[in-house]
Amino acid sequence: MLTLVAPLRRDVLRLPSLCCLSLPRRAPLSHSVPYTTLGTSGDGINFDDGKVFRMKSNWEILRGLLIFRFCSFPTLVNNSLKIMKFGRRIVGQRLFEVVMRASVYGQFVAGESLSEIQQCMEKLRKMGICPMLAVPIEEDVGEDKSGEVWYSKNLDTMQRCVDISSVGGSRSMMQLKITALMSADLCKKITVCLRDPVLAKEMSIEKLTTVMNGQNNLFSCLTEPENQHFQASLQRLSCIGQYAKDHGVRVLVDAEYTYINPALTLVTMAMMAQCNQLEPWIWNTYQCYLKESYDLLCQDVAFADRLGICFGVKLVRGAYMNKERKLAKEKGYKDPINPDWETTNRSYQHSLDMMLELIGKYGNRYNIIVASHNEESVLHAMQRMRELNIPQNGGVVCFGQLLGMCDHISLTLGQAGYAIYKSIPYGSVDDVVPYLVRRAQENQTVLQGIRKERDLLRKELRRRIFRRN
Repeated sequence: MLTLVAPLRRDVLRLPSLCCLSLPRRAPLSHSVPYTTLGTSGDGINFDDGKVFRMKSNWEILRGLLIFRFCSFPTLVNNSLKIMKFGRRIVGQRLFEVVMRASVYGQFVAGESLSEIQQCMEKLRKMGICPMLAVPIEEDVGEDKSGEVWYSKNLDTMQRCVDISSVGGSRSMMQLKITALMSADLCKKITVCLRDPVLAKEMSIEKLTTVMNGQNNLFSCLTEPENQHFQASLQRLSCIGQYAKDHGVRVLVDAEYTYINPALTLVTMAMMAQCNQLEPWIWNTYQCYLKESYDLLCQDVAFADRLGICFGVKLVRGAYMNKERKLAKEKGYKDPINPDWETTNRSYQHSLDMMLELIGKYGNRYNIIVASHNEESVLHAMQRMRELNIPQNGGVVCFGQLLGMCDHISLTLGQAGYAIYKSIPYGSVDDVVPYLVRRAQENQTVLQGIRKERDLLRKELRRRIFRRN
């Protein structure tokens, strides 16, 4: 998509061209490089013994077992919001909050008050894990908020997130959803505009950055109210990008649905053009369950090179598979999702290998977070890092998982000195629980695949009961 956008002049930073590195258009999906033996790595790291769970309290062990058992039943996950609403009516708001904080909320959320959030962040740091705050604010098509007040209020919330993230750690990160600062309906319309070559040229990165810098530029494919909202949104995105950069916080922009992702990538690349001259402060997300993911990554890497900017990648498999397939069937267009899990795994590995090779050649010009709960992907990344002499604690390659999940991987990596982050939502019970339910419903494949973590938690619980060493 972005190959249609006019590039900026490379007058900010002279960097070596990528022409000497042959970026494959598409590695054959039938081929897969063998992974390291599952559970262990060449440097002695072992995800199988569960000894890292000795750092958890008795209640954390029991809570994890109960919640993971609950999450293993799709019917309960799909109806969890109804169950919670029913429970709230029966026991009342106060007791409902107490139960939530002791269970689901306590497992997956940092807290609501500043002291609770900071306590969670400090606890993670002591275990060798870096916190990555995520504000649970997002919008989908059809949920358009009236006026600019809601989006401006969200900007204040994002800036507070930067303030919290910047304290007490190096290479701080936070997550950002564009639809918290810009209408999802407008993102969908811009995505449609980008399919037209003429309109796409008008949506150039250069023009977007002039709007971000305060100039009044109009776009012919948008109405007057849409133009006003787009300009206000671009300035909000510029504000949060610059604010985060000034405070030493990297911003990882989340991908969302395919019907708005091209617009999200467009404005994210504009933020990169503003902030990523010397190092990658703004990162984009690539969902490897999409058939076009690898090609899009190659295009954007090449485009960033033409802009002369640094490039950060959050690499995920993706979480919106069921909705994407349902929409494709309803609307009668081609399913954008890979046909099976193995194809997605190979796509993930091809994208990961390409980014690691770039980092091996150009160092801090490229950064990646291996955002995966899949042991094979983590072990493969570690193996390639050793082969390419990429330092494990340098931060150019880091790993990420959700708070409360895959702790046998996160804690082991943290204790071994790797850069590992936990995605941490925060906020009130009423604000965060619906967000958690959506994430659980979108990540059912991951939730049903946490049997190993449950087994390791049971093993640790038996060890404590029978007082074994």
